[in-house]
Amino acid sequence: MKKIIYTVTLIMAMLSPAFAADLTIDMLNKRDDGAKMVYSEDISRVDVGDTITWVPTAKGHNVHIKSGPEGFEAPKRSKMSKEYSFTFETPGIYYYECTPHKGMGMIALVVVGDDTSNKDAIAKVKVLGKSKKKLAGLLEQL
Repeated sequence: MKKIIYTVTLIMAMLSPAFAADLTIDMLNKRDDGAKMVYSEDISRVDVGDTITWVPTAKGHNVHIKSGPEGFEAPKRSKMSKEYSFTFETPGIYYYECTPHKGMGMIALVVVGDDTSNKDAIAKVKVLGKSKKKLAGLLEQL
């Protein structure tokens, strides 16, 4: 009888819908730690199926997901000063930036499913100005 209950419980758990988590990231002119032209998180960790929503706290920011795991098709960049959501369906590291402030270091990473297998590919993404050093530092943290 215990085996039947265990089996039924296991099957029900497998058939139950998986609810993805939602994460909100602010687009900031200045963060609490004094960093300027940044997102509220430099490295975000989410599971496959999770959605991140970026919220502009000041005008002039956007989100441009430039690179991700192999086979990933980069979406169009968000509109300037508009909220933007993206659901991550493929494990790996994603690199994104604020188009007007990328040279000032307004970049960040999303790690999906704790998969860092494309770390070398992300390290080769063409970045400008302060973003070069920041990207190297973020990748060292992974």
